Amino acid sequence: MERDSPKLPSIEPAILEWHDGQPVSARFGDVYFSRDDGLEEARHVFLRHNQLPERFARLQGGDTLVVAETGFGTGLNFLATWQSFRERAPAGAMLHFVSVERYPLTSDDLRQTLSLWPELAPLADELCQQYPPLVAGSHRLVLDSGRVRLTLYFGDGLEALEDLAFNADAWFLDGFAPACNPGIWQDRVMEQVRRHSRPGATLSTFTAVGRIRRTLAEAGFQMQCVAGFGHKREMLRGELPTEAGTVCNRPDSVLVVGAGVAGSLLARNLADRGLSVVVADQGDRPGAGASGNAQGALYAKLGVQLNDQTRLSLAALLHAQRYYPLNTPGVWHGTGLLMMGSSDQERQRQQKFLRQNEYPASVLTPVSAGQARTLTGVACPHGGLWFPGSGWLEPSRLCATLLDHPRIRTEFGFRASRLLPCNNRWCLSGEARQDLVADAVVIAAGHETRKLMPVLGEFRMKPIRGQVTALPVDSLSETPKAVIAGSRYLNPPMDGMAVTGATFDLHDADPRVRLSSDKENMAGLNDMIPGMVTSDDAPSSASSRVSFRCTTHDYQPIAGPMVNGEGRVLEAAWLFTGLGSKGLMWAPLLAEYLADCLTGHPAALPRSLARRVDPKRCLAKPVSSDTRGELA
Repeated sequence: MERDSPKLPSIEPAILEWHDGQPVSARFGDVYFSRDDGLEEARHVFLRHNQLPERFARLQGGDTLVVAETGFGTGLNFLATWQSFRERAPAGAMLHFVSVERYPLTSDDLRQTLSLWPELAPLADELCQQYPPLVAGSHRLVLDSGRVRLTLYFGDGLEALEDLAFNADAWFLDGFAPACNPGIWQDRVMEQVRRHSRPGATLSTFTAVGRIRRTLAEAGFQMQCVAGFGHKREMLRGELPTEAGTVCNRPDSVLVVGAGVAGSLLARNLADRGLSVVVADQGDRPGAGASGNAQGALYAKLGVQLNDQTRLSLAALLHAQRYYPLNTPGVWHGTGLLMMGSSDQERQRQQKFLRQNEYPASVLTPVSAGQARTLTGVACPHGGLWFPGSGWLEPSRLCATLLDHPRIRTEFGFRASRLLPCNNRWCLSGEARQDLVADAVVIAAGHETRKLMPVLGEFRMKPIRGQVTALPVDSLSETPKAVIAGSRYLNPPMDGMAVTGATFDLHDADPRVRLSSDKENMAGLNDMIPGMVTSDDAPSSASSRVSFRCTTHDYQPIAGPMVNGEGRVLEAAWLFTGLGSKGLMWAPLLAEYLADCLTGHPAALPRSLARRVDPKRCLAKPVSSDTRGELA
């Protein structure tokens, strides 16, 4: 029943056979759950022998319990855990579930399988709604209004555990019988289980194989054979000794400097996790800077080579496509997006991209010029790549929506002058304003970020001027119904205007709207779609806008701990900037990752991708250790 392995990043799905209404793995020749009662088996083997119902009841508001699993399968164990958590955990507590799966079910198979348990239907529906496309790598799902987070890794179990960053309180060792699927039961996987376990962590598994019991015992778990479920007489449970460990000092308050898309998404994420957040911005409203354009497109230009840079962009795009429709539907317009082959070079790049990669159609699909016209409503001269899950947003309204939260306080018109540590907290001073003090600080101030960093050293960040032009609909030959991106982009109209742009002006600090930039945008749009702009007259300058994007030397974003000029991390200080022209794509996932870091939760980014956004990489040249005035 094996099939040829697809090209990455797609991953091979599970191949199911149905026997008497029950799914069986054709690949491993084994059942996914007991034919007697799969849900009761999950409760007996995994919940009760990890004492999860009792542990959920003992949680306090703000506590998080982390459960990890070695085989997601049908998601039944996860749903049983989620159901128990909802029934017993207090308000304000959180469940974080980390699971890996080498052969994930398709969304249709998942939905059909979970329909066997009507009592789980509300949870199953929410899981299926957010279930990611079958793309290799880590996916973060935020469920139950943020009370439950699922980190779901599609790929090899050992590789996943070597790359993911988390510490578990309980383990479900699952993944078909060891005789059928020896890979997930190898000693190196069991070593990773120990490495990812907190003191006092428990584990349970349906198997009672002696080799596995001995391996876990050698790793430090106190192992027991206990009564199994159904026809299985024995199973294993284990526990690590409780030791004095390092306690995660989660901050009670966080100061976010910057009320653009990045700062607003992070502030909302932290507030939803129960933290008090103050957002300071020099503007007079949310999204007054680079996030203030009337429209912004959600898109990614995925690399031909499937390297870590491409994986990061893909993970961010998929997370954003889940986030906006669910959390900010009032400002999200899911029209789809065409990445048009608008030049010979781009068409050749796309052809090479398609030869070397395979993506699920729900992520992207190649389309002809005729198909592009049908999808966009515009006579596109060329086809390209169609992203059905993308679209456009209203950035300034997005920021305002996100900041409307009882645990977020905003301070607008705050012209920051100095940021310094004070009595184990951070203090931000502003011109003629009372100082703002918090346990932790995140600078998300775009191209102004470097000015606020209280450190010496050269950091490779730069501003790039960009002017967008809002064109009246009656100046267009056709009205687009989806986003078209190429050498320029064109959004569907809003309030009679369609935004196009943007210029890319290096070494240009002019904040004023320029007629020449409008004409450049119009000419670029006509080059991309001949005859699209029917008038040679530029629109009123009031319809155009200039902003400055913050980019880095490698055009990758910055999200992580602030470092000083010597590369040492500053305590409780973080950076979130360098998102360039794709802030709408980058910001949801990186806000999730930073919030994980601040709260000590499992990280949304595996280590291989977290390195891509580490601020330390942007330190150009470390300063001398004896430089006076440098913060330690």
